Amino acid sequence: MPDFCPLKIIKMFSSIIGRLRLTGFVEGISYLVLLFIAMPLKYIWGMPEAVRITGSAHGILFILFIFFIIQAAVEKSWTRRQVGVALLSSVIPFGTFYADRHLFKVYR
Repeated sequence: MPDFCPLKIIKMFSSIIGRLRLTGFVEGISYLVLLFIAMPLKYIWGMPEAVRITGSAHGILFILFIFFIIQAAVEKSWTRRQVGVALLSSVIPFGTFYADRHLFKVYR
């Protein structure tokens, strides 16, 4: 079954790693949309509404992602390095996808 099919998404909510992975995926998509679609719309075509809307959604998802990282770190007794990599992944484009593949994979 693919990672993000509807039944698997519902099942993901039952664990902290599942919630972290799902939030990371959506947060990563929102970050890419903000950087590569909304920002050009604002600065090239003068449409600041795109950044306002996408930025707000991304901000909420970013906070949720950080919250789930902290919760997972406490529940799974992560090392400082693991927490640092997870936190760093939230500010680098495509970083949440890297973290999902390499850091959160251990806990699936």
